[in-house]
Amino acid sequence: MLLGTVVGHVWSTVKDPTLTGCRFLVIQPYTRDGKQSAETLIAVDPLGAGIGERVLVVFGRAARHVIGKGHDIGFQTAVAAIVDRAELSDGSSVGPTPHHDQPASPARDRSK
Repeated sequence: MLLGTVVGHVWSTVKDPTLTGCRFLVIQPYTRDGKQSAETLIAVDPLGAGIGERVLVVFGRAARHVIGKGHDIGFQTAVAAIVDRAELSDGSSVGPTPHHDQPASPARDRSK
């Protein structure tokens, strides 16, 4: 699984027939150091996430299950959840968009 931010859409008029009706998003992985990842990935989005939203991405069998078209689909990456909030072990939190992220407060910093 991967936590990431939706940074774009992919449109395709010609694709494998098993992907008909699928919506594709460009996802940039979340990094704990606050720097943007140079990597991106494409995921099927059955949930309707929007640009800037944080999502949970799954791969392989879990992705095929989320997509809901069985094992005979030509894709193995999917958005499984739109994130409301995630708390990290250092007390920081990841919000529904990068704007909502919160650093660890000194009183909540559990690493010391």
